[in-house]
Amino acid sequence: MLIFLFGQDTFRSRQQLRKLVEKFKRERDPQGYNVVDLDCQTASVGNILEQILSTPFLAEKRLVILRNLLTAKAEDSRQEILARLKNKSIPENNIVIFWEGTSDFKLKSAKEIFQHLQKEKFIQEFPLLTGARLRSWVAAELQEKGGKISNPAISYLVDNTGGDGWLIDSLVGQLLAYCRGREIELADVQLFIEEKIDDSIFNLVDAIISGQKKTAFKMIQEQYRQGEDAAFVYVMLLRQVRILFEMRDLFDREDSISSTTLATRLSLHPFVVKKSLPFVKKYPLVKLRDLYQKLLAEDIKIKTGQLNQSLGLDLFVGALKI
Repeated sequence: MLIFLFGQDTFRSRQQLRKLVEKFKRERDPQGYNVVDLDCQTASVGNILEQILSTPFLAEKRLVILRNLLTAKAEDSRQEILARLKNKSIPENNIVIFWEGTSDFKLKSAKEIFQHLQKEKFIQEFPLLTGARLRSWVAAELQEKGGKISNPAISYLVDNTGGDGWLIDSLVGQLLAYCRGREIELADVQLFIEEKIDDSIFNLVDAIISGQKKTAFKMIQEQYRQGEDAAFVYVMLLRQVRILFEMRDLFDREDSISSTTLATRLSLHPFVVKKSLPFVKKYPLVKLRDLYQKLLAEDIKIKTGQLNQSLGLDLFVGALKI
């Protein structure tokens, strides 16, 4: 069985991927012995083939996730998978999930794989949601988590997050904790997000990435002095690092990409792209990925009540080893 998840809305597509993995483990493989998750940007062609051709261990099925196969610098891997798609030589006992964070595939081999996968029964695209569809999705997410939100509040939240599922999810978690069971109102949302991003957040991210801890601490305190709280600073920091990571990833794959194309492909405001470009060119992908993963780990601790937001932000900056 082949499953194809793709599209620009990486939050919803990864949410669906997580559900599929959880269902597989629950129904077929509680210990997770037969679940393999490979990033094709780093996995060798030998490892990829080994995993998709291996037989299940003490189970009827094996689940292999191939991330970024169509966009990675891995032509040999694409050609091998393409050949097996053409001659249908992927074992039936193996479930292979292809995950891509875009719907725009440039390379010939990637387009061919895309055409083959489009013929499969289990295919789902995740475009960025807008307007009423985005509001409905946010409302459903809140309802699933036991929360309620007023119409003005949800409109403000949607209008000022640009359909960014990652940012919305982070804000929803914080709003639920802040409102403690009551309906989320417009004034609550306005405490967590403004209508535009201040230049200072770009400078704060730069200070953190470059290891200027003293400067970063001063900038955080300045945010507090201006009336912002730790929740706002953290959400904006997480969002900006993710933006830098995604922009750098595109730069590494498409050297001549323009700022206009970047803004369109990533659904970002041109102002954000313009302010981010100097930092994107300054820092390598591996450093941005590491920083983003550390921020996500802190976010989990904060959302699960293991860490205070303000303390967590200070500890995060203090523990950085650049």
